[in-house]
Amino acid sequence: MLVQVELQGKVKWVRVPTNDDRFDYRRFIEEISAKFNLPNGSEVDLKDSSGVDVEEDIFDELLGSATVSFKAFVKNSVDNEVFETSFWSEEGTSFSPGSTSSSIESGNTSISTASTVLTESTKAQRRQLIEGPPDSKVAKDLVYVALHHKRGGEEVIKEYNRTNGLTDQSRRKLVNILVADMIESHGRVPPVNVRITYALGIVTLFPNLKDKASPTGYEPYYDPRSGQGYLAYRLKTVQRTTSSDFKKRSKPGQQGGPKSLRETSSSEQLLGEECNEAMSMMKHTTDQATVKGKMKATFKHRQELLHDPAQSSLILDHFPRFLDTPGLIDQDFTLLFGENVSGKFVSKWPTFYKPRIITVCKGLRPGPHLDDLLSAQEASNDGWDGDLAAILLLLHLLPPTAKGKEHGKMSAADAVAHVMNFMKVGTSMTTYLQDVAATQPFLLCVGENKSKIQKYYIVLDQKALPCMAHTAVAAFDELFKSHFVFAVAYDDALFNFYTFLQTTVYGIDVATAKESPRVKEIRARIDST
Repeated sequence: MLVQVELQGKVKWVRVPTNDDRFDYRRFIEEISAKFNLPNGSEVDLKDSSGVDVEEDIFDELLGSATVSFKAFVKNSVDNEVFETSFWSEEGTSFSPGSTSSSIESGNTSISTASTVLTESTKAQRRQLIEGPPDSKVAKDLVYVALHHKRGGEEVIKEYNRTNGLTDQSRRKLVNILVADMIESHGRVPPVNVRITYALGIVTLFPNLKDKASPTGYEPYYDPRSGQGYLAYRLKTVQRTTSSDFKKRSKPGQQGGPKSLRETSSSEQLLGEECNEAMSMMKHTTDQATVKGKMKATFKHRQELLHDPAQSSLILDHFPRFLDTPGLIDQDFTLLFGENVSGKFVSKWPTFYKPRIITVCKGLRPGPHLDDLLSAQEASNDGWDGDLAAILLLLHLLPPTAKGKEHGKMSAADAVAHVMNFMKVGTSMTTYLQDVAATQPFLLCVGENKSKIQKYYIVLDQKALPCMAHTAVAAFDELFKSHFVFAVAYDDALFNFYTFLQTTVYGIDVATAKESPRVKEIRARIDST
């Protein structure tokens, strides 16, 4: 593993030796001394970004963190002169921009002109930028000055002042300008908190771009926990075009999502032989009250089976009442997350999210599919009804993502079939299911036409599970819940679509789920609409 070490204004790559698959603290200190030709007997002390001593027993663990940062202090034994060393991995370190006397007043729709302009950074100023704590005012000034000194930057500010937001094109321009400015001052691999300061400056200067559901709000532009964000993505693009990539140390895996095993507090759970007897009884009775009671009592055992690779694919064989008893999906989801989370989509989508998503989508570039979905909100037609159409509009804000070049790019219109399908009343369900190839669940809507649906089903493993719902919103709610109830991963192309619903609407795994910058940006855009 290679890391960057700065000593007395010089930056060099230094190898971190390993011993028995652990990073070796003592040999690393020796590597620093050798690389910078320090005098014999020099003492090198490492501290973290907050000034706490980093000792040998925790060195390996700290290096395993994606946002690890150190400071090294070298004391020369000959003349007792102390040099401060800034040390960071490829993921960067902690910093704050240098101070400036600029003053920027920011309101909801306007940003005034600063009276003082930040001059070109000197080496000392850059050093101060890297080592200090992040400061929102300094960060705002830094971004403001960069935009005024780069071509196209003032247009970004004017658009925000005019519309209280930014289009996708202007957001890309903003990111490109700031990454260019960042690289000019801090090189191709800026420390983490250089990235943090630019991200902080963006949401301070443009407050409506802030993601209120994230810990700090600037995560769409740079998330130090995951190393993702629009600034990080642009930096990687620039790095690929200017030189060969360095091997990146893998980031710790993030938790959260339908396949995560969760602790539950369900009471009165049947175990052992009693559980087997209940499962057997359910296979031979269709009395809904009995089935729901036994399903509730075998919930914990069912969760164990779902997370057993050898048993998970047989869950509908073990519990066939899912196939003919509406309400079981909602019951299991409620046992997982509680009544409050279970009811969020049905209560919040129609009044809060639907009208805002429609408003945001009206500002997108027109297209036949988008226009059809928007027109469904105003008049009856041959397409989906207004509620289903509004849900599908979210595909235009969070378009499908391709996993690898071999899969190609999928349009929002193409992605509809991965979310819901229509079957005309009278069509053979058996024949329909024989032709289904999808492995992830989707909503099957049965009716005379798409705007007049009579029944809803969740299709999973070529089987149709009846929905309890009689409305489009409630039926889609069951579709989302089925991912968690059956521990089925989201369709790759719909990962952003479902993750937005998971974290933003249902509030599941908000602090731990992996979210793309696009998810965070759309959440901020909807919140400010």
